[in-house]
Amino acid sequence: MRLILLGAPGAGKGTQAQLLAQGLKIPHISTGDLFRRAISERSELGLKAKEFMDRGELVPDRIVIDMVAELLASPEYSDGFILDGFPRTVEQAEALAALLEDLGRPLTGVVNIVVPADELVTRLAGRRTCASCAASYHVKFNPPRVPGVCDRCQGELVQRADDAEETVRNRLAVYEHQTKPLVDFYRQRGLLREVDGQGSVEDVNERIRRAIGGQA
Repeated sequence: MRLILLGAPGAGKGTQAQLLAQGLKIPHISTGDLFRRAISERSELGLKAKEFMDRGELVPDRIVIDMVAELLASPEYSDGFILDGFPRTVEQAEALAALLEDLGRPLTGVVNIVVPADELVTRLAGRRTCASCAASYHVKFNPPRVPGVCDRCQGELVQRADDAEETVRNRLAVYEHQTKPLVDFYRQRGLLREVDGQGSVEDVNERIRRAIGGQA
């Protein structure tokens, strides 16, 4: 199965992609994780991507497409994959369609996880990460026992630069302008399934499984 998960920042794509990957036993490809790894390694690609991510802007198509193309050509992904964070523009979607056609591996479906904008701001602006062990928290939904201090290692909890409220609102505006047209792109091709992203992780996962035919 070859799936794409769509949804605004904070919609839960990463969490749901991991669950689906486990159920379907296929790789989960998160471009966000790939970029963050490249940034930590201070690669040329990572440094270029960081400039855009820190401003809450989309990384240019060419950088993303080249990375994803290299991955999907690998035998590791011949039996299927779940894409999370790519494509983000119609141009990227068209490039992906051409790539998959060349590989003889067309998409199975596209799931759009829908969450209201105010809920997305609450989710993202409240996220905190331990600077020492990378444990994740949320000031509202999963607070640490001591504010600002990691339960696990007592490290400092920090907010990612792209999770600051002003940056979050900019990210959502960018999504609305550039990424949302993907919904129409895939709807016109008969691939789109829309799923309510509110509620527990388990509830949302069940809705996605039903949307793709209960195969996860």
